Amino acid sequence: MRLVLTADTHVPKRARDVPGPLWAAIEAADVVVHAGDWVDEALLDAMTARSRRLIGVYGNNDGPALRARLPEVARVELDGLRVAVVHETGPRTGREKRCAALFPDVDLLVFGHSHIPWDTEAPGGLRLLNPGSPTDRRSQPHATYISATISAGRLAEVELHRLTRG
Repeated sequence: MRLVLTADTHVPKRARDVPGPLWAAIEAADVVVHAGDWVDEALLDAMTARSRRLIGVYGNNDGPALRARLPEVARVELDGLRVAVVHETGPRTGREKRCAALFPDVDLLVFGHSHIPWDTEAPGGLRLLNPGSPTDRRSQPHATYISATISAGRLAEVELHRLTRG
């Protein structure tokens, strides 16, 4: 199973659209995960139309219309892997321990908010992934998203993709 992870797209406030390479990855993926801060319902509609399966949550920059359509936390099992998605996890200090306590029955936690790519493992084996942002890199050298595969309950081939403007 092929996954694409993204967050903090902020369309159309930070960009008119997500970059072409991310759209191509979305269209090729079996499952797309968006960890919040869509900003506009049109992007949710476009990703829904262009993906096989979309799992998303709302973020702090998402208004009432998006909050009515998306949960604050999503939980799903993908090919045996227990996944949770949330926008915000709090400060980076203590994140692994805090998230392991909040999500004790999860193998993978996908989150956003910081626009900073993150890939760590908490005590007990919880994997934490933040794909960064494909449109608003802030202090990061590149805009980013993540691709990965899941097979028989295991996450593999996790790759951070760096996007260039152009």
